[in-house]
Amino acid sequence: MTRIPREESYRYSGLETRVVWFSGAVTLAIALLMLQLWRLQVLQGAEYARVSENNRISQKRLQADRGMILDRNGNLLADNRASSDIVFIPGECPEPQREKVCQLLGSLLNVSTESLINRMHALRGQPFTQITVKSDIAKADRVRVEELGAQLPGVMIVAHPQRRYHYGETAGQILGYLGEINRAELESRQSEGYYPGDWIGKDGLERYYESELRGQDGFMLVTRYAAGQPQLLTDKLGRPYIAARDTLGHLLNLEAPPVPPQPGKTLHLTLDIALQRYCEELLGSRSGAIVVLDADTGEVLAMASRPGYDPAVFVTRGRNEERMALLSGQRPNPMTHRAFREIYPPGSVFKVLMAAAALETGVITERTSFFCPGRFTLKQGGRAWRCWKRSGHGATNVIDALAYSCDVFFYNVGLQLDIDQISKYGHLAGYGARTGIDLPGEAEGVLPDREWKARVNAGLAPSERRWYPGDTINLSIGQGSMATTPLQNAVMMACMINGGYRIRPHLWRDAPQEKSEKIFSDATLRVVIEGLKKCVEDGPPAPSGTGYAAYIPGMTVVGKTGSAQIMGLEHHEQYKSEEDIPEHMRDHAWFVAGVIDRAPRLAICILVEYGHHGSSAAAPLAKNIIDFFYNHRAEPSETADLLAEGD
Repeated sequence: MTRIPREESYRYSGLETRVVWFSGAVTLAIALLMLQLWRLQVLQGAEYARVSENNRISQKRLQADRGMILDRNGNLLADNRASSDIVFIPGECPEPQREKVCQLLGSLLNVSTESLINRMHALRGQPFTQITVKSDIAKADRVRVEELGAQLPGVMIVAHPQRRYHYGETAGQILGYLGEINRAELESRQSEGYYPGDWIGKDGLERYYESELRGQDGFMLVTRYAAGQPQLLTDKLGRPYIAARDTLGHLLNLEAPPVPPQPGKTLHLTLDIALQRYCEELLGSRSGAIVVLDADTGEVLAMASRPGYDPAVFVTRGRNEERMALLSGQRPNPMTHRAFREIYPPGSVFKVLMAAAALETGVITERTSFFCPGRFTLKQGGRAWRCWKRSGHGATNVIDALAYSCDVFFYNVGLQLDIDQISKYGHLAGYGARTGIDLPGEAEGVLPDREWKARVNAGLAPSERRWYPGDTINLSIGQGSMATTPLQNAVMMACMINGGYRIRPHLWRDAPQEKSEKIFSDATLRVVIEGLKKCVEDGPPAPSGTGYAAYIPGMTVVGKTGSAQIMGLEHHEQYKSEEDIPEHMRDHAWFVAGVIDRAPRLAICILVEYGHHGSSAAAPLAKNIIDFFYNHRAEPSETADLLAEGD
């Protein structure tokens, strides 16, 4: 028998092939691994290094102070104060004492102890998370906590900037207010660096100039550990501590010098806060508006509205009920600035524009006269319109028609001008369009014409869409469908005073001054001004004009009264006297005025809601404003002291 060698007895076919395949697989795997390592470390090394560094480093935002707001004389209207919050960091307090500290905080600060303990337990896994105990604390709260500091381990006071308004309701609607950014605002402005919880301008100048006032945030780069979120603290001035911990208690290291925040831009206004306060006091408890412009530049010197609100309500602790009441839409609404957001029929103040348009187009001259018997009858249809003076004004020219507000004169003028010319010059003077003031939410108003009537009555019969002579008659005295803001009437009056140019009103001192091409000739304006002067003259020898209550000896004051009907005359006739008419049915009282022989030249518009007559309710206010501005206004340094007394 042949004997097989021992080593050959363990060999089997295919071994060599398997060894080759296995060796090849190992070699391929090593090659692929080396290729992947080369790709990660060479091709993408820089990117992964950046990601790694970002995971290690956290950027903490340092919020910028909001810009200050000053009036034209340097008086501080809005700035920022250091608002302090009390926070509790359980990880800084021995565990057996934590609930005792919560109980002591509850009794000291009048906050819910149960809520505080529940929040602490919910963050058991992150003991160094800051729990806000009370926000925007009063000085008394700070003192109590500091006095018992030894019994309150882990309790700290941190500071952050809070908006402050120095004059309460004065100019509050102009300044506007702040609120926490909502989802829609966050989505639209996230590219600008806003985050949930940020405060943003919601109305007024705070909203219109949000980008300028907001400032530029700074940041700090600190070490970030695996599961902990950086928890920075601040001192009493709001400066962040360099040494702080994350939610797990790791000490944070500063990775680079902090980039300090840049405060927002200081906003210098054209507003005269002393005049603003005086105008608001003149309105008192009456709803209405007062606008005072520099007729040549468009600078808003005062723009009062009643009722008003204090913007501090929205940023101050403990005023939730006031805040909710303001946002409830109550009537009259304190949140609505009546000078540029509400529209009213202008009544007889529109006669100023009618007179200027008729003179400019040559429809009338200075000597043109119409007879006023106290009523006007339209030849087509025989419908009659009254003059406010039932006995009539007799033969009246344009100067007397402005002085004594003769309705019949302007009925005739309106029919001769026709709606197309009225619409043309009305738009040129600024009616039916926004003035462009640097505030949000301005109303356009309504200047009706053929196209407007056809558009708003598009679904009605052709007879309802057609413009009729009666429509022109109503429009000629500022009634019918016409609606304007007090600001638009002030702009129109400025046009009469400054040589015939429409100006753009503005509140920011550095806003560019804008004015239109010349609308009215000097010859036209001379006649109109004569009529407006006579309106204010306090005869004899001539009878007093309807605006005589605004007369100031030694000063050239011009003006025009107006009473805008909100109810037909038939509703008033059922009452024995005007005082018996319910307030909501009374006419609105208007007065537009100007001063042409002083610098700066003023253009003024006053509206008193349900005030009956411009001659009695509005004209006297104009006299007070003019006298205050030119004769009794304090110097800038004195103004600050004067206003500080009322804070």
